[in-house]
Amino acid sequence: MGLHGCNINGSLDDSKYSKPLPWIGLYIAGASLVCSFAMAMDTYFGFHRRKLWFPCKFFSLNATSLTFLSIATKLPVDLNTSMPRREDQLTKLSSTVLICTVMGNFMPSLGTMEDSEMLSNVVAMGIFVITVIVNVGIQMGTGVIYVFLPEHAAIMFFMLVLLVILTSSALTVSTTKDLLEKKYDQIHIEHQAPAIEEANKIKKLKEDVKRFWIMAHTCTPQFVLGRSATCTASGAFCLLSALILIEAVLRSYITGSLRFCSDESDYKWSTTLVLIAQGFAVVVGTIAPAYRWFNAISFRDPEKRTWCNRDEFRVESYWVQRLVERKENPLPYRISSRRCRKIAYVSKTLILDVCIGMQKVVVSTSKFIRLVSVLPVSCLIKLLSSFRCNRKSTESTFSENESNPDLTKCVLHLEGEEDLVHLIMRKGSETTNQWIHMGKKNQPTYLIKLLKKSSQDFKGVGQFDSNCIKSMVFEEPPNCWSLTVVTLTSIAVALSSNNQVMIKSLLRGVNEGLRYVKLIEKNLDAKGLVNMRNAADIVWLQLDLHDCWLNEDLRKLAHECESAKNVIEKLANIGMKHVEKFMRSGRQKENTLEWPVEVLAANSMYRLAQTILKDYNDEPGAVELLELTISDILGACLTNLPLVIPMECFCTAIEIREASVRKATYLLGECETFLSDLEGKTLVHPDCMADIDKWRWIKQNNNVPLCSPSASTNRHV
Repeated sequence: MGLHGCNINGSLDDSKYSKPLPWIGLYIAGASLVCSFAMAMDTYFGFHRRKLWFPCKFFSLNATSLTFLSIATKLPVDLNTSMPRREDQLTKLSSTVLICTVMGNFMPSLGTMEDSEMLSNVVAMGIFVITVIVNVGIQMGTGVIYVFLPEHAAIMFFMLVLLVILTSSALTVSTTKDLLEKKYDQIHIEHQAPAIEEANKIKKLKEDVKRFWIMAHTCTPQFVLGRSATCTASGAFCLLSALILIEAVLRSYITGSLRFCSDESDYKWSTTLVLIAQGFAVVVGTIAPAYRWFNAISFRDPEKRTWCNRDEFRVESYWVQRLVERKENPLPYRISSRRCRKIAYVSKTLILDVCIGMQKVVVSTSKFIRLVSVLPVSCLIKLLSSFRCNRKSTESTFSENESNPDLTKCVLHLEGEEDLVHLIMRKGSETTNQWIHMGKKNQPTYLIKLLKKSSQDFKGVGQFDSNCIKSMVFEEPPNCWSLTVVTLTSIAVALSSNNQVMIKSLLRGVNEGLRYVKLIEKNLDAKGLVNMRNAADIVWLQLDLHDCWLNEDLRKLAHECESAKNVIEKLANIGMKHVEKFMRSGRQKENTLEWPVEVLAANSMYRLAQTILKDYNDEPGAVELLELTISDILGACLTNLPLVIPMECFCTAIEIREASVRKATYLLGECETFLSDLEGKTLVHPDCMADIDKWRWIKQNNNVPLCSPSASTNRHV
């Protein structure tokens, strides 16, 4: 045996070169399944969240997706491996059809990209497509591909068309973003946030959230692309390419009109796996583009026959605005020679004129495809529309139209999309109701149970911290909603050795409530209480998971102390030691808001424990009164939610605006029950609602000892 791949006589031994090919085929099948899984996830979430333009979240145009696609489509670029059998020839075709399918799925993802990212991705896609087309053409000429020649020719044409459509759509993304952003700002100025007096009304809050949702939803870049004429055309071409693959499979397996060679390819059994995987990927991947095509057609009202008008084929200015601006702008570089400058400018003008003309042809052709698509499916759309109308709740739709007569003004649309306004508004309103309903199904039950114990005027907010306690520091840190709640809950846990059921319910209620408290503090914190909120997070994590406060085992502490009063005194002493140690370090003159989180937590424990001890009489019922005080503090804090929910809708980034509003809509559904209960409570002045210390000082005049059991009948109505 020779060395380095040579035979004993010195000639090249290539018998082993083809042995790894079946495993490479398995690798190709795996990459195809990855692509199909990613497209299936986008399709699933599109249906699940009723986003029938199917935004690209898992499978978008980027380097990772292109890498998997290049692996999955290795067979069409394999120029010299013979593919004699039926399965071999079909895999050549299925791979190119998969490229068409993937390009159709990539289309909406352009809306999430910046110009530089979009340019690199579109160029990379173009290079890949051209490479595949050239390689397939060579194989058709050499005979490697010897059947399905018309199908291959049609698919190569579709690939080129989809590449042109992808490029055409990319040219409009930044322009449409700017246009819709201006409209959004204009409508937002016209509909300023509601007055604070109105913000507590749930009905008004629902209307505001619906308005924000429709504005954010209709200007979502992926939705704008998904309803465009070019995306409609891409869906039609994807559907046609899938039908061509189905036709080829049926013709080869059923009709028997084609004759194939009997030899076996070097890929052997793996080509069958590749064909199955890619066939599955084509079927799954065609759903989203085809449904975008069908959904865009359903936007057109067949009764109005709008396709008979000239406006149906008019190319709106935003399609070519970017090219026109480039044409009118001066040259981006300096040329010293006047003649060369003139030649360069004229050349640039001619090139851009050609590009503008091509862009208009692409848009007009896409609209023509939409027109041709409307005619044969109009009857089917009528049947589906009547079915949907029968399924929808008449009460929901009617109340929507009655309560929001002007929501159509909030639908952000481009020129030529006027016919879509009412349909988009109706669908957007239905989506809002659905998200509110989903939030209602996930209400914080333990928190609602806890809030029902709060007093009519939240007296507990004035009792948790006494201003008579002697300060250990030059300046006391301000109080914080979340830190106060977790500190009082820690004390309640330490006192609760005989009432585990109540404490378990309290911990769950506080855990649910802290999520909303943190949201309120994040949006309304005017003092910069970041460290105090971090301290609350650390204390709650230890309490929730280990029944500890600053590494002190509260259960063990309760067993070591003889009485509940001793437990509170022990906690106060532990807090005092932490603060005194910090004071001896010489850093007490620093801004109290910048203190370490452990010191802030210890200072809060000392102050609250001393407040409890001031009037403590060691009678039973202290834990129950702590629970009522916590309920009052949570209730007072959560009265700020109607102000925070609209603030969650304000988002400057157009790409994530819809997700932010959806989160606020879901939040409204979660909170609607206890917000309705809190509406009837006595509140402080709106300017003081966000500040726990302002609440505290206002309630000080009605102060009742915190842990006095005899006070329970006086505190609550």
